[in-house]
Amino acid sequence: MNRFLVTISLLIALTASMACAPRAMRGGAGTENPNMDRAAMSTTLDRDDITYLVDQNLDALFDSGFWKNQVAVARKPPIMAIWPIENATSEHLEDQMLTLLSSIETALINSGLVNVVAKSRQEALAREIGIQQGAIYNPSSAARLGKQLGAQYFVTGKLTAVDERLQKTRRLQYTLFIQILELETGLVKFQHEATRSKAVKG
Repeated sequence: MNRFLVTISLLIALTASMACAPRAMRGGAGTENPNMDRAAMSTTLDRDDITYLVDQNLDALFDSGFWKNQVAVARKPPIMAIWPIENATSEHLEDQMLTLLSSIETALINSGLVNVVAKSRQEALAREIGIQQGAIYNPSSAARLGKQLGAQYFVTGKLTAVDERLQKTRRLQYTLFIQILELETGLVKFQHEATRSKAVKG
């Protein structure tokens, strides 16, 4: 009888511990949790935010007079180089900035209307001609590198954030600013910005 009670107690304890153990879940389209990626877990920029900010800017680009009247009708696809997008927020967003840059690059390539210089080629040439890491957002450095790459346009930009707190609520308003410069003239051919807000209550 005592052995039976001990066995039951062990089974109950085991069941309770399994109920409290972390459970991994898969989310996204085609899974049992299709909306899992939509939920915000913090005020940090996540994949959903990046997709929104990039889509807003690129939709505006593809609908712009510059794109329709100069890029889309060009005899051969113009060459574009993407200069790093500056993180001007106080957040540590190294991974997010790489994702953002890759998303812009992918959309431009998939448009079929421009040729995009590979990021690895840009980095190698920047080192070769002596552009230091500290000069990475300098317009004159960008123009110098662009000529070496044979690019006609540079895509550049900046991510900023306004950080507000009220009692136990924190809100961040992220703004992604995108600009396209014509290297030969230095003229701004396109610019646009999109904003995304996130908040967390304590």
